[in-house]
Amino acid sequence: MKEMDQRELLEVLEREGEPLAVFLYTPLCGTCKAARRMLEVAEHLLPEKLLLAAGNVNMLPVLVNSYQISSVPALLVAPADRSKAPAVYYSMGSVERVLDYIRSVTS
Repeated sequence: MKEMDQRELLEVLEREGEPLAVFLYTPLCGTCKAARRMLEVAEHLLPEKLLLAAGNVNMLPVLVNSYQISSVPALLVAPADRSKAPAVYYSMGSVERVLDYIRSVTS
């Protein structure tokens, strides 16, 4: 999982070509830490063509406002075809559920 700043994330979200999943968190959030561990496990089961990124929402005001992120942890999942709107998921109850969210845009 690659940590990205606001400029990098906005550029990648505008660029077509590869599916993208962005883990949105805050540093002091315990639930975010558990969700990050699930994503780290899921990362080993995902195709290499997927870009998996992370971003601290405290440093991403434009992105949070643009995609109306209402809480953390959140997973912003964008298909390779950027004409389709990205989906935002807030419930990450298991590794399998996280994999389902991400696979929905990579297949």
